[in-house]
Amino acid sequence: MRILGIDPGLQCTGFGVIDTEGAAMHYVASGTIQTSPKDGALLPARLKTLFDGIGEVVRRYQPDGAVCEIVFVNVNPQATLLLGQARGCCVTALVANGLPVAEYTALQLKKAVAGHGRATKPQIQEMVRRLLQLPGLPGKDAADALGLAITHAQVSRTTAAMNRVTALQARTHAAYKSGRVY
Repeated sequence: MRILGIDPGLQCTGFGVIDTEGAAMHYVASGTIQTSPKDGALLPARLKTLFDGIGEVVRRYQPDGAVCEIVFVNVNPQATLLLGQARGCCVTALVANGLPVAEYTALQLKKAVAGHGRATKPQIQEMVRRLLQLPGLPGKDAADALGLAITHAQVSRTTAAMNRVTALQARTHAAYKSGRVY
């Protein structure tokens, strides 16, 4: 299974693609999609850049599913609203390209990748490097996106195993401590 992780941001959106086969995970690609108000681009043009960039990543790497980080509430309400718009654009691009989209919080990502919810960005980068056996550290946004893909791979595998041994029906939402799957 090929999973595309998206770490949404208005200025820098990270993406990461991994392949999974059982418990094994293999790095495919990662990077960022950049937008900047300094280039004179207004918000709608920046959102279009994100939408088009994610569409290009989907066409290039042909993932089977996608995962996107759930927005956290910021101290600055304006920044939270802008991040929410960028995130909505990312989710829309994924769905428009026919992908099922799962969602996890930053806390869930940190717990799954580093083992505790207060992991720092450098700790996430290092754990992603180790888990995917990368020769160097990925960038911060790309590491978060790869971490989301890793989280989804682990949760999907665990959920599938639980569904094989129990008569309970699979849940299509809140599959992992309030994470959402559509």
